[in-house]
Amino acid sequence: MNINTSNNHDNGEQDQKGVSKKRYMPLLLINYTCLFLGSVSSSLLSKYYFNHKGSNKWVSTWVQSAGFPFLLLPVFLPYYLFQCTQRKPFTRFTPRILSLSIFIGLMLGLNNLLFSWGNSYLPVSTSALLLSSQLVFNLILSAIMVKQKITFTNLNCVILLTLASILLALGSNHDKPQDLTPTKYMIGFVATIGAGLLFALYLPIMEMIYKKVYCYAMMIEMQLVMELSATILASVGMVWDGGFTEMRKESKEVFDKGEGVYWVTMITNVVTWQLCFMGTAGTVFLTCSLTGGICMTALLGLNVLGGVLVYREDFGGVKIVSTVMCGWGFCSYVYGMYVNNHMMKLLDDHKQNINPSIEMAQPQPQPHSDLHLDLGFEQIN
Repeated sequence: MNINTSNNHDNGEQDQKGVSKKRYMPLLLINYTCLFLGSVSSSLLSKYYFNHKGSNKWVSTWVQSAGFPFLLLPVFLPYYLFQCTQRKPFTRFTPRILSLSIFIGLMLGLNNLLFSWGNSYLPVSTSALLLSSQLVFNLILSAIMVKQKITFTNLNCVILLTLASILLALGSNHDKPQDLTPTKYMIGFVATIGAGLLFALYLPIMEMIYKKVYCYAMMIEMQLVMELSATILASVGMVWDGGFTEMRKESKEVFDKGEGVYWVTMITNVVTWQLCFMGTAGTVFLTCSLTGGICMTALLGLNVLGGVLVYREDFGGVKIVSTVMCGWGFCSYVYGMYVNNHMMKLLDDHKQNINPSIEMAQPQPQPHSDLHLDLGFEQIN
């Protein structure tokens, strides 16, 4: 790919690769922060809703995607208000990309429903660690669909996080709430595993689609369409189940913290879920699907600690070992990425020092992170 070629595009993109290298790390850190805050907060708030007599699964599903109007701000304001870009919203947004976004959005809506079922029946710590089972499937699907290279580092991380989930499953019988029947507990268990597997499929599919996306703004536009599609699916379920009427009744008569706290919980949950989904999408766009899955799984350990600190859930030996294994696996993956990028940089510098004239004449392979940067901010077809 040639940076000069990027500068000749008619749309006058400001998200070109020559400028994007300066923006890459700040943008990646912003997405990591959104993912961290959104994942932990949304999980705790969803459990707070069910703990205080909220019971409608469709309501919990609906709030996960109903915050899509917030995405209208980064889509339209840069061009129409701030005039800091020459790209009009939805430029090059082809019918194929639109149909793919709608399909992925419906898949996301189903994933949200499964997550709501699981979160309504299981403790936060149990639900969080069960979701880590998606990682091994994420690695397999990434290797098949996007040709992700399996290395000792990512394989070691996947094995550790998966073993942590198995440990939890074997020792979670005492973790059942007293008023929860074995049948409902099994439904929650299966629904949570199903949500994890569907999410494992969602990530590599998104990476495949993002390879055809030439700027960060288009990724946000795709996310807007996906969230809208998921909201429509959840709204149909809400109408069918009487969810909108149930929300008013639930806030006044059922929710034991009062109507005001109920609506604050709903609105805050809408915002935190948007942070979570945008952080996930941005991480996949800027890196790869496996990194996104590993970050999500590593954050599950913080969800475990959040459930213990906020809801006083049991934190016995099994959960301690599982949490330590989650942290260990994630740290080993991050260290492996650091070593790999450092070695690639040294190799690139060595090649430049050997023969700078050849270097100027022929483009050299870039480090791993720069390669994803090329695929992200400006895709040249």
